[in-house]
Amino acid sequence: MSTVFGMLPVLAELQLELIVANTNDGLASAQARGRVGGRRPRLTKDQAAHVQHLYDELEKPVQQIADMLGVPRSTAYGHLDRAKHLPRQPKKGSHRWAAGGRRGARAAGDH
Repeated sequence: MSTVFGMLPVLAELQLELIVANTNDGLASAQARGRVGGRRPRLTKDQAAHVQHLYDELEKPVQQIADMLGVPRSTAYGHLDRAKHLPRQPKKGSHRWAAGGRRGARAAGDH
């Protein structure tokens, strides 16, 4: 019985090597056919360039740009040149612990 348990790790390692080899063969085959992995971008290159132009010229806020294209704001941010835009900053006082929030009420003694 102990020889069977001694063989299990060897079989598991062999199975892992087969999985890795088959995966690599499949990826190489797909690459040879010109296929690439990952999701397709939501915006075309022209749309992404338009988003960047509107953002650079400060014509519209990102939310309005996203609404024009029918995509979420995060998608519009994802297509912006990362070197040219600042990360989104939270609005002042919008945090739940800001003055008037729960902690502010507790600090004032309103339990």
